[in-house]
This record gives sequence, structure tokens and C-alpha cells, in this order.
Amino acid sequence: MAHEQPYQALDVDTLAQRLGGVNEVVDRVGGDPSVWDIREVGDGNLNLVFIVTGTTGSVVVKQALPYVRMVGESWPLPLYRAHFEYYALVRQAKRAPGIAPEVYYFDKPQALFVMEYLHPHTILRRKLINGEQVSRLGETIGEFCARMAFRGSELSLSSPEKKADVGLFSGNVAIPAITESLVFTDPYYGAEMNRHTPELSPVVDELRRNARLKAKVQRLLMKFTANTETMLHGDLHSGSIMATESSVRVIDPEFSQYGPMAFDLGMAVANFFMAYFSQPAHRNQEALEEYQTWILGVIAACFTRFDAEFRHLWQTERTGILFPKALFEEQGNSADDACDALLEEIRLDALAYCGIEMHRRVLSLAHNADFEEIEDTALRAKLEARNVLMGQALILEPEAYRDLTALTELAKAYNQQEVL
Repeated sequence: MAHEQPYQALDVDTLAQRLGGVNEVVDRVGGDPSVWDIREVGDGNLNLVFIVTGTTGSVVVKQALPYVRMVGESWPLPLYRAHFEYYALVRQAKRAPGIAPEVYYFDKPQALFVMEYLHPHTILRRKLINGEQVSRLGETIGEFCARMAFRGSELSLSSPEKKADVGLFSGNVAIPAITESLVFTDPYYGAEMNRHTPELSPVVDELRRNARLKAKVQRLLMKFTANTETMLHGDLHSGSIMATESSVRVIDPEFSQYGPMAFDLGMAVANFFMAYFSQPAHRNQEALEEYQTWILGVIAACFTRFDAEFRHLWQTERTGILFPKALFEEQGNSADDACDALLEEIRLDALAYCGIEMHRRVLSLAHNADFEEIEDTALRAKLEARNVLMGQALILEPEAYRDLTALTELAKAYNQQEVL
């Protein structure tokens, strides 16, 4: 059986032999494993990903490599990250049903799992570059973030259950270390693996001289490392979302850990802002304004739906040790003000985390295709500069943009700026 064999990175020639005896796979794929159609489709930074098709269906097989794929063996990475991705997928299925892909089989020694093939879904980032709209995109992501934030916290979980889960995920050391460096630190100095569009250098140099900005980012890093409020997806960007015109699914929680409630929401919104700022390179003038307006609507819906769902869960599922009804409703007090204050704190932190993500995706190692595919580097730098400067404003003064009208107006203002 597969789980009895030592780790071996699979390929299209060895995968069928490895999984051909696994009932959970054979029953779903069907047919003779020797004639399965197997395609390697992984285009991410870390892992091997295959689509396996037989006579009755298809599945996705994902396997961790013992190094960072985009860099190579010079950057080793532990295989146990696949274990935590599996644990995260199981919890997402329980806490936000129907959004994460279903897992059919997990092989811990092989750092491998087999899961639902999402079809005809495609990666959201590609849809945004292509100018495609997705119904209820913002509402779905906002609801997902709210459910995960609330149900993974001690607002909902018992204290022993929460502490046990925090203890489990605390073993995922290597992946959070990547976030701590690539997201919070590397963009703000000349780290070895950094790269940015050459024409953007004047903006980058000024950003890195801003001590107040860097101090704010480091304070947010302190929150990220010390705060275990809830289980995070940890890398919720437009490449970790798949969609059709009317369906949205979230994939790839391999950066999952316990952290601040605001983090996933901020990361997702940042990627929508980057899609917004990159649009002049992807749309003709006739279609540009309409599509950028739609993206801003997605961002507003993310925040609005997050708040609404969080408030609903506050009223219906507040069964943990935090803000217990014994202290509020059962003594004739409303807990609404406490909920409002918590949501205000989450909103401000989410805006600041959003700004940091807007920086790291153009200044650190892993860039977004939204900007990266713009061949005219002068144009790319111009659009990236708008993105970087708005990110700076969100980090330094998130309280100024807590109102969604002020936030969208800020984006519109930067979208018109001639920075370079």
C-alpha cells in the first residue's frame, strides 16, 4: 500500500502504480490504473499537482516536495506542511461547508492527499486578468472569512478544543516562517531574493526609508506571531480561489496556522486591489471603468458580508469562553456594542494587513501575474506604484479608511495618480 512505502516524489509515470491499490482513489476514478490519464498541472511555488482521470471520474492529487519548487533544492522545506494542509481542509469543511475541496484520501508519509477535482472552475486570478465577472464573489469570500474567523476561535470553540488545535498547528514551523519573512520583513529592505520592476526603484527606495511605516509593519508582525485568535487559511489570494461565473471555492491552505482574525480578510482584499490597479494594462478604455467599478464592488461586499455573517454567528453560535451570554444577555445586557468594537478592530487590522500584502506582491519573492504579465515595464511600474502607495496609506492610517466609501475613493484617487 502507498502508506507503507518511503517518500518518493511522484510523476506522471509513477503515480498510477502508487495509487492504483487505494480504494478511495480507484472507486472515484474508475477503470484500469495503467490507462488513467494523468496530467501534471502544478504551476504554484511549492508542490506537485496532478489531475487523474479514469472511466468514471477525476480527482486532484497534491504532493509536497522537500524544497521550495520555485527556488529549488537550495531552499529545503519539510514535508510535514502537507499534513497541516490536510488538517486545515478538514476544519474548513466543518467550519465553512462547501467552500474547500473535499478530501478523499490522505497519505501522511508520502505528504500526499487526493481531493475533489473542481470543474469547470478555473483560477480566479486568471479570470480577473481576463476581465470576467463572478457572481457574489465578494459575498462568498467575506462569508468564508467570517465563518472561519468565528468558528475557529474561542467565541465558538471550547477552551480545551481550541488550545489543543493551537498546539497541533504550532508544529507547522517552516511555513509561518516564510510568511514572517517574505510578507512582513523582506519587502522593506534589500533581501537577497527580492526583486521588483526596475522603473519602480524610486518608489521602493522612498518606501524603505520610511521608519514609521516599517515600525507599523513590525507591530503587525508582532500581532501575527503572538496572536492565536483563530485558524487562518494563511495565503488567501486570487490564486487560491477557483471560480465559475456563479460558484466560488477556496483551495491551498498549506500556510494555515492560528493567527489574527483579520489576516485572511486583509490578504484577500489586497489581491482584489492589485487586480484593480493592474486593469489599465489588461482592458481597453471602453471596458476599463466598468470592470474596475465591479472590482471595487467585490471589495465592499467582502467587508460588508464579513460583518453581517460575523454578527449573525455572534448571536447564534457564541458558545465559547469569550463574551459569554452569562455576562451579557443573561444579565439583561446587550452584547452588540462588544461585537461592534471587535469588528472595528478587525476592520482596521485587515486594512493594514491588506497594505502589507499589496507591498510584498511587488517587492518580495512571489509576485502576482496581474502585474507580472505586463510586458511594458514602464507601464507595469506606473501601475505598481499606485498599488504600493495605497498600501502605504492603509498601513499608516487604516482608521481614515474604515468607511467603505472612503476606502473606494482612496483607490480611485490613486488610480488616477501619475507617480512615475
